[in-house]
Amino acid sequence: MATEIDPSTEVDQQTPDAEPQSVQAETVTANAANGVKVTTGKLSARALIEEFEAGQLKSDLPDIYVGDTVKVGVRIREGNKERVQPYEGVVIAKRHGGLNQTITVRRIFQGIGVERVFMLHSPQVASVKVERRGKVRRAKLFYLRDRVGKATRVKQRFDR
Repeated sequence: MATEIDPSTEVDQQTPDAEPQSVQAETVTANAANGVKVTTGKLSARALIEEFEAGQLKSDLPDIYVGDTVKVGVRIREGNKERVQPYEGVVIAKRHGGLNQTITVRRIFQGIGVERVFMLHSPQVASVKVERRGKVRRAKLFYLRDRVGKATRVKQRFDR
């Protein structure tokens, strides 16, 4: 006994890797008494993501370069209280761009080197202040991990 499939009832299936073609966007402003303005248009998934990321970007960040000594204010929650704790050190690496931009900051704490990676546009980063500019000739300063004492110093740069 063979079963027939009606072509009008077929379900359009996409592969899991396929990106949706478009998403219907609707914006409603004001209320009915003042005249409702409804904008209907098609936005691609990429456009929606870029629009969301643009809204999340911080605009008050200073220009940060590798070799700079920075003070990063980190938000810390303890119970129901929130405070900002400063973390000061040398920027040894910068990665990515846009919303995903990160810096790696190295400092010496009680004789031990401590490195932290900060997402600059994260809500946990309250502030970033450049304390001094560093004069370096490399994009990554991982060689500072092997240095001890005064050898870890970076020359100061005065032209920026």
